[in-house]
Amino acid sequence: MERDEGRERPVGSPEVGSPAAGVVHSLSQRHETLATVESLTGGLLAASIVEIAGVSGVYRGGLVVYATELKAELAGVPAELLDERGPVDPDVAAALAEGGRQRCGADWGLATTGVAGPEPQDGKPVGLVYVAVAGPDGGEVRQLDLDGGRDHVRSTAVTEALRLLAERIHDADAADADAADAPGAGSVAEAGTAGAGRR
Repeated sequence: MERDEGRERPVGSPEVGSPAAGVVHSLSQRHETLATVESLTGGLLAASIVEIAGVSGVYRGGLVVYATELKAELAGVPAELLDERGPVDPDVAAALAEGGRQRCGADWGLATTGVAGPEPQDGKPVGLVYVAVAGPDGGEVRQLDLDGGRDHVRSTAVTEALRLLAERIHDADAADADAADAPGAGSVAEAGTAGAGRR
């Protein structure tokens, strides 16, 4: 949407309208890495990340697992889960994110699965999308019910996946700050649970 009139966005300068730049900047500051696993977005998520200058220190790589069986074979989603629920499911999305994180050796995994259209799939309506993040302290799945055509569904899925990741990184930053401020905190690792609920 909002482009900055042709200027390249450096890793240290995230800009409004670029959620990818924001997460790349945040992960760079945290010295953490990211992997992606995509179904309906078919590489759009990875492409939005790698267009950010300086991303090589953050982005490990990704998988495009469009076919259902590849979600099991490449991303490690349990085949029984896929047989029982199909590929468009919140638990499948969570497994994709965690599988990408593990198989690419990254701190964070980010995944997309859903129905972009033009036809429903396995009884699931067009526009039903799940985006998922897996991180060092667990994961989260978000359901999206999107309107519009195929291109809009796919591009919005990318934006919302990046937004979910940004929120989880923000939460991790806040937890780290709370742990550092906790009385008697010898280290972030020791105090990680002590201050996790305080804001």
